[in-house]
Amino acid sequence: MIIYANRITSRLQYVADFIGKEITGEPFQLTTDEFFFKAYNGPKINYGYEPVSNDELLIVNYPLLFEDSIRKQNISCFKLNNFPAFFKSEGDYPFDIFSAVFYLLSRYEEYLLHKKDVYGRYAHENSLAFKEGFLNIPLVNNWIEDFKKVLKKKFPSHNLQSSTFNFQPTYDIDEAFAFKSKEFSKIAGGFAKSFMKGEWAIVNKRLKVLRGKTNDPYDAYEWMDKLHEKNSLKPLYFFHVATKKGKYDKNISPSHPVMQQLIKQHAEKYSIGIHPSWASGDDESLLEKEIKVLESTTDKKIIASRQHYIRFTLPKTFRRLIAAGITDDHSMGYGSINGFRASVASSFYWYDLEKEQQTNLLLHPFCFMEANSFFEQKYLPQRAYEEMMHYYNVVKAVNGTLITIWHNNFLGTYPKFRGWRDVYEEFVRQVSEKT
Repeated sequence: MIIYANRITSRLQYVADFIGKEITGEPFQLTTDEFFFKAYNGPKINYGYEPVSNDELLIVNYPLLFEDSIRKQNISCFKLNNFPAFFKSEGDYPFDIFSAVFYLLSRYEEYLLHKKDVYGRYAHENSLAFKEGFLNIPLVNNWIEDFKKVLKKKFPSHNLQSSTFNFQPTYDIDEAFAFKSKEFSKIAGGFAKSFMKGEWAIVNKRLKVLRGKTNDPYDAYEWMDKLHEKNSLKPLYFFHVATKKGKYDKNISPSHPVMQQLIKQHAEKYSIGIHPSWASGDDESLLEKEIKVLESTTDKKIIASRQHYIRFTLPKTFRRLIAAGITDDHSMGYGSINGFRASVASSFYWYDLEKEQQTNLLLHPFCFMEANSFFEQKYLPQRAYEEMMHYYNVVKAVNGTLITIWHNNFLGTYPKFRGWRDVYEEFVRQVSEKT
């Protein structure tokens, strides 16, 4: 399938590659040669202003892909087959799907002046998806499914690709244990807090863990292993290995034998990645140091990452990841609400909007994190289960990839998170049976 345009830009090339691979399994071929386009016998798209040939699909373009600046765009949404769309235009398709997809995937709006949240992150309330009510659906995938139908009707003899649904469970190990292997000052402080609050059950539990008479309440690793084995899952783990403690960096030292053993055990069975510390967002030298710590512990090359607290700023953070040798990042989502930050349930390469170029950093978007449900959305376990099933259904409908984030502490036996392990187990069972 080819696309004709008066000019080929890096923006157009980027989105033609993405949509082409989603629809046919390979990038769309671009051409500025009108005679070649007219003579071409296969399916062809005219990305212009007026027809060039009789057997084409005309998409009248919006200027976005031919610009080389970043400015506030005039966006007005309308309904198309029950889904929102924007950049409405004339032609054989009712909107410029190429510009709209680029706007969402590039995170164009995050380069504009915006409000930060309490953690200094891009606030989800700024986003078009939140304002227009499509944060909870993979809108890009829905558009592409609709576009496939139009192409199939226009070019019935051409074979289009059918994608396959995939479920990818992932875990962030921010705090490996609640009581076990903590520094003496932390242990003493923990006892003091529990005594003052009258949390006698926690005091008793802490004593049993420290005496080796029971498992740490955050130690859910064996249970998780059995869950994965039972349901034939291949999870991905992200380890926080900061060498210094901080307000948001609370894991035990990566040099502690217990932590090293935990990391090694998981590296032998699963794929693992770096969970950069909060401090690494302020001190640029820490990222590479933490990657080296994880590599030396596992004797493996670390190429995957997910930002702690989903703390990242475009383009700075992603450029640093690339410089540190990271090729796959799993941070594309919000740490304040569940949903599709880039409105997509497929992996895609990051486009550096300031440099106007596609990079080799592959982004794997997630749509559900249990910490969002618990801390931000204030859901009880059953409501969170219903939310997870919603995301399963909308991603399955477009044969996308469903990526979830869980933490070991929610899956252990700590009273605060009672019921969360049960709903996760049921969710995994349901997804595995239906897939």
